[in-house]
Amino acid sequence: MLSSKGSISFYLISMKTLFYSLILLLLTCANLKAQDLEKPTFLQRAAKLFSETDSNYIAPNKYNFTFMVEQSFWHERYRLRTRHTPQKQSIGFAPSPTPKIGLYFGWRWIFLGISFNIPGLTEKRKEGKEKKEFVLNLYSARVGLDLYYRKTGNNFHITSYSNFNLPDTYDGKDFEGLHSKIAGFNAYWIFNSKHFSYPAAYSQSTNQKRSCGSLMTGISYSNHDIFFDYTKLPPEMIQHIRPSLKFNRLRYNDFNISFGYGYNWVFAKNCLLNLSLMPAIAYKKAKADGIELSEQDDDHWLYWTKDLNFDLITRAGVVWNNSKYYVGASLVVNTYDYRKNRFAMTNSFGSLRIYAGFNFWKRREFRQKQ
Repeated sequence: MLSSKGSISFYLISMKTLFYSLILLLLTCANLKAQDLEKPTFLQRAAKLFSETDSNYIAPNKYNFTFMVEQSFWHERYRLRTRHTPQKQSIGFAPSPTPKIGLYFGWRWIFLGISFNIPGLTEKRKEGKEKKEFVLNLYSARVGLDLYYRKTGNNFHITSYSNFNLPDTYDGKDFEGLHSKIAGFNAYWIFNSKHFSYPAAYSQSTNQKRSCGSLMTGISYSNHDIFFDYTKLPPEMIQHIRPSLKFNRLRYNDFNISFGYGYNWVFAKNCLLNLSLMPAIAYKKAKADGIELSEQDDDHWLYWTKDLNFDLITRAGVVWNNSKYYVGASLVVNTYDYRKNRFAMTNSFGSLRIYAGFNFWKRREFRQKQ
């Protein structure tokens, strides 16, 4: 079995390989020149498949590059609970939202940038409380891809608890016994891509001219590595905590298939509101303290179905974009549900972004029309 460090390194190497392969494909497709041939080449057909839109619904991006600044807030929550006991015990944790300032540079379908923790700009960071997050988003008319690596700090606090037979005096109390690492990707396919533009809402690379929606489907993978030291709970809570919550490390792989719907509402000129929901059915394999958690209580061939749970990806965005300048906000939340016979956990992480930017270096075909 790989160590935690080796496991994360392996996933990061795999993600980097996927990054470079996809970027090479997108750059190849995006740079194709129209040729006067009776039959288009395979690459020309592929580029058309991923980028073709109906100009009555979607205005294409007229510029090659974009620059954007943003204010973002990152948040996460964990809720641990027992199952199939006379009194179901639960306890929730969350850190304070992390504000960041980011600078981003984009080329057509690709956005890259860097963000800074605001408190870290003005004061020395406390050891052990630093968070790290790396995100790459690729959007075309038909397909999208989000790749991420997230490492939490240990500056959590208790948000809720039940059936500990204690007074409500521990809400908000600091808890430094929880931290986690998450690495993974979301990939999705938009069916009505000629009329519905996801990039218009989340990468500002096109303009939605008329309201429209689309069915979407996707696949996702994530690796979760969660460390929990219950001995750092208040002494009174330690006395009452159930055995199924006394784990130190939980690792699980999450494979899911999602199907949902997104809608772009053009409520005024150059103004767009988007909402999309992607429920997913997920297959999860886990190890607690190095021991595989299995529901194989018998030899029935359908035992694996007990490893199926449900996840949810929620996105919402509002933007004003006149093709040259834009300003807006977006919210993305990933929710994961994990359940076994005696233990369950719901963890979620999300980000709220408020941004403004401008496009520049007009593309050749639009310069020629002037």
